[in-house]
Amino acid sequence: MAYKKFTASHTHLKPDPRFESDLAQKFINCLMWDGKKSVAQRVFYDAMDVIAKKVADAEPLDVFTQAVGNVKPHIEVRSKRVGGATYQVPMQVNERRRLSLSIRWILGAAREKTGRPFAERLAEELIAAYKKEGTAIQTRENVHRMAEANKAFAHFAW
Repeated sequence: MAYKKFTASHTHLKPDPRFESDLAQKFINCLMWDGKKSVAQRVFYDAMDVIAKKVADAEPLDVFTQAVGNVKPHIEVRSKRVGGATYQVPMQVNERRRLSLSIRWILGAAREKTGRPFAERLAEELIAAYKKEGTAIQTRENVHRMAEANKAFAHFAW
């Protein structure tokens, strides 16, 4: 049963035990279901081990950080109602929202795939994002394309 997901506020967030990274802890919190943090940690660290085996020339945490950075959108469209009409207005995305969208898209892309353990699917998606390919990067490109297509309505952004 899926609950509404809230993650630890950035002010209360403590770094994860293995990598001492705030970003990794935030990712683990978003990955977690039903408050089972130990399960989420095991999945994340197993994915990191898979990344370490598949990407020999980089540290797994660097691959993870770069993957999340590559997926972050710079601009998105927001609905704005002006005089009875609704416009898709392109707007800049603030840093915290960029991070949460990027994590959400990576996890969503990994959850869509089926047939293998989740740690392997997650590792595959992170490696793909690191190489600037894969479903999460496609989502980002679609968002950017939509913003580009609606550039004519940018003057409604206020």
